[in-house]
Amino acid sequence: MSNEKAVQMPSVAAAAPAEDSDGATPVMEAPEPKPGLDGRPADRTEPYTRITPFQEKHDTSIEFFYKPITLTALGAGMGVLAYVATTQDVLEEGRDKRRVGAYAAIASFLLFSMIQFRDGPFIRPHPAFWRVVLGINLLYELAMVFLLFQDLDSARAMMKYLDPSLGRPLPEKSYAENCDLTPQNVWNAIDIFCLAHALGWFGKALILRDYWFCWILSIAFEFAEYSLQHQLANFAECWWDHWILDVLICNWLGIYLGMKSCHIFEVKHYTWRGLKQTHGLRSKTKRVFSQFSPADWTTFKWEGTADFGHYFAVVLLLAVFLAAELNPFYLKSLLWMEPDHPFVIARLAGVFLCALPAVRELYQYVNDPRRAVRMGQHVWLLLATIGTELLAITKWSQGQFPAPLPTAVKWAWTFGACVLVLYPVIQFGLPSARNYLQRPRSYIQAKAA
Repeated sequence: MSNEKAVQMPSVAAAAPAEDSDGATPVMEAPEPKPGLDGRPADRTEPYTRITPFQEKHDTSIEFFYKPITLTALGAGMGVLAYVATTQDVLEEGRDKRRVGAYAAIASFLLFSMIQFRDGPFIRPHPAFWRVVLGINLLYELAMVFLLFQDLDSARAMMKYLDPSLGRPLPEKSYAENCDLTPQNVWNAIDIFCLAHALGWFGKALILRDYWFCWILSIAFEFAEYSLQHQLANFAECWWDHWILDVLICNWLGIYLGMKSCHIFEVKHYTWRGLKQTHGLRSKTKRVFSQFSPADWTTFKWEGTADFGHYFAVVLLLAVFLAAELNPFYLKSLLWMEPDHPFVIARLAGVFLCALPAVRELYQYVNDPRRAVRMGQHVWLLLATIGTELLAITKWSQGQFPAPLPTAVKWAWTFGACVLVLYPVIQFGLPSARNYLQRPRSYIQAKAA
């Protein structure tokens, strides 16, 4: 058989119907065409596989600190579970082991999150630390979703399982009983919450990294307290408590120190050396402590007036921060918890830790969409958590706050909403419409074609 016939046989065989005969010569099928358009292979990769990571180079200053230990962690975790669960002399059967069983389930989930969750934007003190923070946020979100389906009485009863001292109604304290501006009244108003204000705004400055944003949020929160004092008595404060103690002293001090810390991190020259390259006990100790400082620092420039996308992101972030600030006040009032209860403090500390990488992810998502093609996991989960808290508060508040919303507050919030809507229309909508109308008709027709 000639070469020409050998080449033509597959096409002839493909054109003619095959005969059903045992002695028929097997026919070679034509190769399967490659998928795609115009001869180009199709791109079968999912969008999430093309996400550019936040950290393009890993920190190798402490090599052993970043080696994967997944199997070692699995073996150690299974050993601890086996010992505690099967050894009778560790805990008595019954209530103790039920309680420890719940703790073990939480610990197992956090171990999985530490090892298997995706890395976030931060690598100090270790990426695993921020994976655990994400795991804690997810556990809290799941707990809030579960409580969302319970009525208020059931939720209060469940809180007693966590702390038997809960489940008792608490009186709401008003801070607007004697508002004369005297040294004695001002001194009496200074308490541990003044320090909490300063520390809180120190943390918000580290999160937002912008003077104007912090000041706008600080003033907006005071107006929110004015608006909601008919529901929560502890929002009622004297005018000098609002604007002098809170805004001008406590909030300003926290914002100033926080922004100074941001500037120090921004101008600091980071030269990371491993422990092997560091000589002397003092130098090694300093290197260990420096592990808890940021590996790099990004200055945030929100540019809320640059375009509509930046404006929407800034307004959204402002609304989420206000909700995150107001939610614990309502939760502690509805679930009967003291302001200094460990659950309230843990919630505030947890939201602070979760907000650090979340705002960083949101900033990159808004300002560098080519690298962050989708919203990060920290910001997505934190938005879900704040939203779930709002849903639970809205559900449980039915009949709990009978006082109607004052008319002045309605008009104030209506005016604020109108300003928020009219500004982007005037700043971004009208110029875009004017540019569109001024385009030549030939250009519009060519673009449509």
